[in-house]
Amino acid sequence: MALSIRLSRGGAKKRPYYRIVVADSRAPRDGRYIERLGTYNPLLPKDNEARVTLKEERIRHWLGHGARPSVRVGRFLDAAGILTARKRHNPIKGEPGEKAKQRVIEKLEKEEAAKAPPVEETPPEETPVEEKVAEEAQVEERSAETPKKSTETKPAETAPESQEAEAKEEAGEKAGEKADEKAEAPQVNEDVNETLLAAEARPEVPEEKAEEPKAEESKKAVAEPQEAEAKEAEAKEAEAKEA
Repeated sequence: MALSIRLSRGGAKKRPYYRIVVADSRAPRDGRYIERLGTYNPLLPKDNEARVTLKEERIRHWLGHGARPSVRVGRFLDAAGILTARKRHNPIKGEPGEKAKQRVIEKLEKEEAAKAPPVEETPPEETPVEEKVAEEAQVEERSAETPKKSTETKPAETAPESQEAEAKEEAGEKAGEKADEKAEAPQVNEDVNETLLAAEARPEVPEEKAEEPKAEESKKAVAEPQEAEAKEAEAKEAEAKEA
């Protein structure tokens, strides 16, 4: 059976308290153990003697029986002078991870960018005088080569002017016609007023009197044929009696 001297945790949450025990290496950390060999309280300061307590005689006994201490217990035994601790070689110890390295690099880049002087904007280079003179000469040559185009475009340019003159004349004629209509309008109004006044001056004929002659005429027209017929009938009767 392989024996180990190690720590077994106890205490409350966030308030640890450890026991130094000798147990089977296959047993769980906080499980069954053979014998308790001391205590370790990390909440106490390092100067306090009660921080680590050891039973030196029992520890030496179990070391003689082949028990092997853990790394932390080996430090305690080395400090007490019971056993020299094993030196461990870890060249990667304390090396930061990839994310920490990336953060350091970004920080250095920002510091360098802040220290770097601002970049001055260079003004645009001025073209030399000779180039300007050459450009002006080219422009003059082009203008001398294209006089025909300018003459041809003159009628097209004058066309809008003639159109504008015609439009103004039409607008003047329309304005004159409107003025004439406005001048004639009062005369028409005067004629209408005269007719209205003449109609008002005429005597009004009552409707009843105008209708009475018409009724009498219609009665006469009906009565005359009846009288003629009655006379004819009397004449015929007289003739018949004489016969």
